[in-house]
Amino acid sequence: MKAIILAGGRGTRLRPLTDITPKPLLPVQGIPIIEHALLNFLRHGITDVILSVGYQADKIKDYFGDGSRWGIRITYSIEDKPLGTGGALKRAATGITDTLLAINGDNLAHFDWTAALAAHRGNNADITLALYPVEDVTHYGIARLDGEKIVEFVEKPTIEGAPSNLNNAGGYIFEPSAFDILPDGKSSIEKDCFEQVAKRGGVFAFLHQGQWFPTDTPDAYRRAQDEFKPFGE
Repeated sequence: MKAIILAGGRGTRLRPLTDITPKPLLPVQGIPIIEHALLNFLRHGITDVILSVGYQADKIKDYFGDGSRWGIRITYSIEDKPLGTGGALKRAATGITDTLLAINGDNLAHFDWTAALAAHRGNNADITLALYPVEDVTHYGIARLDGEKIVEFVEKPTIEGAPSNLNNAGGYIFEPSAFDILPDGKSSIEKDCFEQVAKRGGVFAFLHQGQWFPTDTPDAYRRAQDEFKPFGE
């Protein structure tokens, strides 16, 4: 089984930190953000990982190489120009014919991939999304559920209008057929895939328990540095 880490963004909101260091290599608790994700994949027996990279890709490739020092096989999908989350994911998934895992590379979370895969298969899902409860729903896309099915995401709702407190945590399981809906070139996985597949009842929720830290703003990054606990702590 393969996994994709989406790590091609420029991290503009984290400047000047990302002027020299690409966001995936920014350290949290002494190691790069996406190294934590690699270690979590390895913990669940997933040893074949594709890094979807763009901005300062050479620095990321120099650090991770072929993955052998972690006991993981790493290959690369490189964006020559920004493709959006959908376009980057579709390119990285080219030729994959089995169930696929993917994450947004700017989140820190100990996803339980073993349990998520069991739920995905039990639901006969096209897509399974990890959801996480947030305190302030007004800052996120919040899921509306019908049982375990995700009906839609309501973007930055009011507190009174929020359908739940469950946010897209950036951990995904796909069947390859889910990518057929995406156009070639630039696209959004949220708008052009999740919303469309949800309309036909194929998107299911997996409730993530445990840590979840975004790192896409200076405040969020500082909080992750202070509070995120690596495995074994």
